[in-house]
Amino acid sequence: MSGFSDSATTLKALRAVVQEFIDERDWSQFHTPKNLSMSLAVEAAELMEHFQWLTPDESRQLSADKIVEVSEEMADVFCYLMSMANELEIDLAEAFEKKMNKNRMKYPAVEFRGRFGLDDPRPVSE
Repeated sequence: MSGFSDSATTLKALRAVVQEFIDERDWSQFHTPKNLSMSLAVEAAELMEHFQWLTPDESRQLSADKIVEVSEEMADVFCYLMSMANELEIDLAEAFEKKMNKNRMKYPAVEFRGRFGLDDPRPVSE
C-alpha cells in the first residue's frame, strides 16, 4: 500500500483499507461503537500528550521527528474514526457537510471573525 495522498484518495478507499485490516484479523467482534469511541478517545489523548506543556508557538514549530510521531497518532485517531463510521454506516462526508453548515449558522463570520466564542470579551470586528 503506497501512493495515498489527501488530494487523490477518497474516504471510501480509506474506509475499505481499514475494514480489510479489521476483517483479516477477525476484529469486528471487538469493534463495537462503545469500544471504538473509547479507543478514539484514548488515541486523541495520546495525540494531546505531544503538545502538553508546549507554548502555542512551540506547538507550531515541531521537529521533523515529532511531526512523524504526531502524524502516527493522528492516523490512529483517523483509523478508529473510519472504523466507527463503517460500523455505524455513517457517511462522514455527508455528516461533515451538515455539521459545517450548522457551524456556519451558529458562528456567522461577521460576528465571530477573530473571536473564539460567545464569551470572548473582545469587541466584534466592524
